Amino acid sequence: MIRKNESSSTALSKRARVEDEDDTPTLTVAIGSTSSGGKPEAGALIRTVKRTSGLEAPIVSLSGAHGGEILGSRFSPDGNMIGAVSADKTISLWKTYPPHTNTALLTSIHKSAILDLQFSLIRPHLYTCSADFTVAITDITTGVRQRKYLAHDGVVNSIDRARSGGGGRELVVSGGDDGVVRCWDQDVEGKRAVIELEGNGVPTTAVCWSGDGAQVFVGGIDNEIQVYDIRKKAILYTLQGHTDTIASLAISPSSHHLLSSSFDSTVRVWDVKPFSVSPTREHRVLTGAPAGFESTLSRAAWSLDDGGRRVAVGGGDRTVTIWDVEKGNVLYKLPGHRGTVTSASFHPKEPIILTSSTDSTMLLGEIDPST
Repeated sequence: MIRKNESSSTALSKRARVEDEDDTPTLTVAIGSTSSGGKPEAGALIRTVKRTSGLEAPIVSLSGAHGGEILGSRFSPDGNMIGAVSADKTISLWKTYPPHTNTALLTSIHKSAILDLQFSLIRPHLYTCSADFTVAITDITTGVRQRKYLAHDGVVNSIDRARSGGGGRELVVSGGDDGVVRCWDQDVEGKRAVIELEGNGVPTTAVCWSGDGAQVFVGGIDNEIQVYDIRKKAILYTLQGHTDTIASLAISPSSHHLLSSSFDSTVRVWDVKPFSVSPTREHRVLTGAPAGFESTLSRAAWSLDDGGRRVAVGGGDRTVTIWDVEKGNVLYKLPGHRGTVTSASFHPKEPIILTSSTDSTMLLGEIDPST
């Protein structure tokens, strides 16, 4: 079912003006109360902020669509749309750019909490996985579910997609509590997986494709990351270093590095090139983002507009931490949420970060591209 929703976006700045000699757009930001018309109340502090994106304001709050925790959010490949999934079994779609409206709320795709989502790279489709043991494919132009797979004998925690066969087809990989990893192809008749990897018998919490779609990275509650060759259905090597459950995996824009986050409160960057000079393949260990005690699968992400110079992950401290990968230092510690941050996602073209939280809200925020 698809329906319009009365949810809203709230900009922390309301009145735009151009005042620099180079005509760079700036915004007058009211730090304090604003009236219903968007003008600062008496006593509000006014300052000018230089803009770096096409957002309505440097920080925009998206709220009201979901009645439960938002467990994941992502930008569409072109950056013009946002998708979010929730513990309330719904999927919301939003416009990234002003007026930042919630365009649809899908209410009958899954029968239980939805844990992860991915936009298709080649079709107007959205892939989702759920605690109802299924993976679904939905046409986002109509809100109609195209396929639904009984994917696992347990909660499905993570999905990813990759182009296959020269780019004309797309494979989806899913991992769940049953410890099995399966690959799905909607162009193949039937509802059986086209590839099945038995795994090592422990619940899978994160899956990710390699850049060429020839390998799958799998993380679970055994703290390790297995790298599978999907043609041979065999483990090529294992990445060891985390001391607690793997929370998320993400491949870099160059496909040379893998990002992993964990309940051990570290984020690690791994060298996954075919030939690595490092015996452990561990490239960088990043700290400063406490995972918390809620055992929430918080999704980490690479920046895309700068080729992967930054990475980000949310934490149990209600903030989002952004690092410079090569320097290893924290660039930003972003507050704003009132609950554990469940995902971070970078815009594909502009210096914008999207975050979601157990507080049922999302935040869009500009970051300085020169930092």
